[in-house]
Amino acid sequence: MNTLITNARVVDPASGTDRQADIAIADGKIAGIGNSVPAGFKAERTIDAAGCIVAPGLVDLAARLREPGYEHEGMLESEMAAAIAGGVTSLVCPPDTDPVLDEPGLVEMLKFRAEKLQGARLFPLGALTRNLAGGVLTEMAELTEAGCIGFSQADVPLADTQVLQRALSYASTFGYTVWLRPQDRDLGKGVAASGPLATRLGLGGVPVSAETIAIFTIVELMKSTGARVHLCRISSARGVALVREAKAQGLPLTCDVSINSLHLADTDIGYFDSRARLNPPLRQQGDRDALSAALADGTIDALVSDHTPVEADAKTLPFAEAEPGATGLELLLPLALQWGERSGAGVARAIEVITSAPARLLSAADAGTGIGRIAEGGVADLCIVDPALEWQVLPEALKSQGKHTPFAGYPLLGRARHTLVAGRVVHG
Repeated sequence: MNTLITNARVVDPASGTDRQADIAIADGKIAGIGNSVPAGFKAERTIDAAGCIVAPGLVDLAARLREPGYEHEGMLESEMAAAIAGGVTSLVCPPDTDPVLDEPGLVEMLKFRAEKLQGARLFPLGALTRNLAGGVLTEMAELTEAGCIGFSQADVPLADTQVLQRALSYASTFGYTVWLRPQDRDLGKGVAASGPLATRLGLGGVPVSAETIAIFTIVELMKSTGARVHLCRISSARGVALVREAKAQGLPLTCDVSINSLHLADTDIGYFDSRARLNPPLRQQGDRDALSAALADGTIDALVSDHTPVEADAKTLPFAEAEPGATGLELLLPLALQWGERSGAGVARAIEVITSAPARLLSAADAGTGIGRIAEGGVADLCIVDPALEWQVLPEALKSQGKHTPFAGYPLLGRARHTLVAGRVVHG
């Protein structure tokens, strides 16, 4: 279907574009922008985007879809619906499903199911070790052929440094990216960030050193193996400092931060609010401010939803026993825009960290499909954003099967009015 988007403010951080223009779409690709719209172009559908921003479709690097194995907490249908409602057109899912994504057949099945839904594009991460047990490496080459764009332990720390070294060495040989959540296994067993609040509430603490020790180990192994690593969900100021130092040395290291760590602090736990039971745990305000500054200056590459739907029974438990996680796909866009305004980073940077910046990381992992940008001849994955739309986070109104979020009741500004994947209007 030929589609014409009119009266749009086109914001494309990849090219530095921020201007008023119409966008013509044909055969799933962008046929023209502004004056380059083909003469005689006939649209079968016209979308008036007056007052809206047209941005590349969002790229989320951390979204659990809960299938296979955890359908009671979320299903592919519900979580894909949440993604496109939030303007997310591409997402990366970790391998901690049940069974774990450590066999090519499982990856192929998941991708087939996602493609049949014709929603967001799915980029699975394969398990780094069999069953995420930390012992035997998976067949990375076969998993890559099946569609994996990298390899991860999800939130399961690798206790054996020698196994990690072998994994990084193998990945480096074939150019694979290893995605690691930096947390020491033994120091990271608590449920809240170490500090006065955790002590006062009597909660087991996770010290910052749980993150920094893991980062230091990863960086040293990167130096000896030449591996490319993406650190998932940095949470501390000292962690940011180590990443900044490693990047200054020219190491192929990237990282992301979650919307939770960017906007919240440990005080948001309140009186044992299990909605704020998250992994990584919410840290102090100084850490939050350092994360914001690092995202603005590019030390942190991308912002992620860390979408982890959790069923009601697993959340309505004492804080320390509740399952960590929160829904986030539908909140990524407005919380990015809010951060851009409050931090002074601006709209363009706020859009960049959820579009072209994460898309570049996928491109480095040999998964580039032209996503994350608005370019003539490029794929028409777009998000039409109403930046002035005021709305309140009502959990029951979210598309995700997981209704728990620490942002419940928050007033937000900005929401996706339409989402297009390969030129098809899949939302709005």
